[in-house]
Amino acid sequence: MVAAFGRRGSKPDSCWCQRFRQHDEPSNQAALQRELDTATIPVGLLAYVNDQPAGWTRVVPRHTLPGIVCNRALQRILDEDDSAWWVTCFAIRRERRGVGVGVALLKAAVNHARENGASVLDGHPVDARRLKAKASPSALFTGTVTTFRAAGFREIGRTYPSRPVMRMDLS
Repeated sequence: MVAAFGRRGSKPDSCWCQRFRQHDEPSNQAALQRELDTATIPVGLLAYVNDQPAGWTRVVPRHTLPGIVCNRALQRILDEDDSAWWVTCFAIRRERRGVGVGVALLKAAVNHARENGASVLDGHPVDARRLKAKASPSALFTGTVTTFRAAGFREIGRTYPSRPVMRMDLS
């Protein structure tokens, strides 16, 4: 899995999909590893291209993400739903960007959430067309509107002009 994170894989204090979580581990990498080791349902998915790790996405029940459920801007848009799931982030290896890995991961996340009883799958991507300046790849870790639309998601609201909340109904 470390290989899916590319150059960030060598930095234990990179995000490691802990942005919306809380933990007591010595590093973000250790926190994710502990989750992977103890989870009864996988907390993320890996994408492979030619048998090599190409990317990762975290997809989990929304109620397990304090940074999402306690966010006031998101609270105005989201309904309380213990069976709602959330896609928090994508880590796509640089050489695999722009070839559909993100869309494939998102479609797999839809299936994963559905198979585990999710009513909806939401995400909070960046609408790059609405940004005032070009975004760096690291600023797009939550995904892009283009990726979410390509996977069949619809917009349900915005927390900021460049930040829509996208949803896939799974029931």
